[in-house]
Amino acid sequence: MVRLTADLIWKSPHFFNTIKERELDLRGNKIAVIENLGATEDQFDTIDLSDNEIVKLENVPYLNRLGTMLINNNRITRINPNIGEFLPNLHTLVLTNNRIVNLVEIDPLASLPKLHFLSLLDNNITKKPNYRLYVINNLKSLRVLDFKKVKNKERLEAKNLFASKEVIEEIQRTPAKTFSTGETPNVSEAIEEQQTPKVVAPTPEQIIAIKAAIVNSQTLEEVARLEKALKSGQLPADLKSLSDNIMLDNVDEKHEDMIHDDRSQADGKSNDTQEQRNTDSASMEQD
Repeated sequence: MVRLTADLIWKSPHFFNTIKERELDLRGNKIAVIENLGATEDQFDTIDLSDNEIVKLENVPYLNRLGTMLINNNRITRINPNIGEFLPNLHTLVLTNNRIVNLVEIDPLASLPKLHFLSLLDNNITKKPNYRLYVINNLKSLRVLDFKKVKNKERLEAKNLFASKEVIEEIQRTPAKTFSTGETPNVSEAIEEQQTPKVVAPTPEQIIAIKAAIVNSQTLEEVARLEKALKSGQLPADLKSLSDNIMLDNVDEKHEDMIHDDRSQADGKSNDTQEQRNTDSASMEQD
């Protein structure tokens, strides 16, 4: 962990960015706490604190000039309720990929009077029901949310949805829609899985019927169709009767074999009985 000291601020890169604003680059320093930003002497339009380990958006001094803060890829879970008092001209705030979970945690951003551009992408808060409408309703000055323009239709919809405090409180309490391993999958994925037919291994009769049809096929298209049926195990309608006949033939053959075996066994028993009788008769004549 690295402290955000005045010395670090003075030694960090600062330059005019592509839109001709003076920017301070504090990226990737493993900073955990925002502090000592007063050392900037309010000389910057943009401060980049991305790729650090900041947990709370707080301890910001009064910076009248600051218009943009980039704090993506941190660990932010809380925001100072009075942040707007210290950043009166902040118009762009990027909080992508942080750890903001509950809708109430972004309420302090309503104190920023000129906040026009906000990104909360890759925070669990975005999985909350009616997340976008909630943010639009609370941040009246917002023009772009998550890089999508806020439309008048959305403002009206948000206003109607959150007309009562009861609705707001209910939505704030609703947990985010997250799924862990072993839990309910995505609905669209579940529907797609239901609609996808499972491959069933073809029966021996179906294999015989399909192979016979392939041998007798007249065109390549017909061969391709039958080979696909052979792989899927789903027999075309025109071959079902052939498959059924093969199955019946097998049943008849088995039935005939059973009858033949029964007859053979009966004949064997009859022969054994006759031989026993002949033996008994011979013994009596000798006596």
